[in-house]
Amino acid sequence: MADQCKVDSGGDVFSVKITNTKLDDEIRELLKSVKVIAVVGLSPKEDRPSNMVARYLKEKGYKVIPVNPGHDEILGEKSYPSLSSIPEKVDVVDIFRKSSEVLPVVEEAIKLKPKCIWLQLGIVNDEAKRLAEENGIFFVQDRCIKIEHQRLIGG
Repeated sequence: MADQCKVDSGGDVFSVKITNTKLDDEIRELLKSVKVIAVVGLSPKEDRPSNMVARYLKEKGYKVIPVNPGHDEILGEKSYPSLSSIPEKVDVVDIFRKSSEVLPVVEEAIKLKPKCIWLQLGIVNDEAKRLAEENGIFFVQDRCIKIEHQRLIGG
């Protein structure tokens, strides 16, 4: 997401939008090329962000694989108790977990060799980022995959 900076120059106030076009290009290409997204922490509750994001991704044609050990099915898809129990290739691992709970999920995700590990908006873990990047996996944190898809590809 672009950062904004408000500047006051003697009574005139204007906003400057700062974007990382290289990262935007990488995310755009990723979202255009991937097909299968595992959503860790996907809730069956329709009012939860994970559910809203997963529904959006399904509507846009992605195959969404729920990862939630407490449910057999979410959004009409078989839910798996862990990433390692998914029997098919996963392109993106999208994580809805607290920052403090992310590292073991990322360690498990690395074994799947996805194109990307994505931490949702508000989730930051620099150790997880370092680990993913050391293993050659594109890593996105503190961004919503739905918002980025809408912004870079169109809703």
